[in-house]
Amino acid sequence: MTSAEKIEYSRKVEEALDEVRPHLAVDKGNVELVDITEDLVVKVKWLGTCVNCNMSEMTMRAGIEEAIKRRLPEISGVTAINGISIN
Repeated sequence: MTSAEKIEYSRKVEEALDEVRPHLAVDKGNVELVDITEDLVVKVKWLGTCVNCNMSEMTMRAGIEEAIKRRLPEISGVTAINGISIN
């Protein structure tokens, strides 16, 4: 992946995360983009109350992953570097 492609992927992932962030903020949580790997896995970091939330797995699948894949169907997965993650 070129640096220009990574910048574009990052921009679109941030847009998707911005869709989800208001819902996380209601419960004092957030999520941060950490990296997008060469094999198109998005790595995020849970912030605030999301770190230990028992609903993080559902939020990852039904919120974050869905929002990202709607913009970037070629993304192969989304994983959290802390808390709950899915592959």
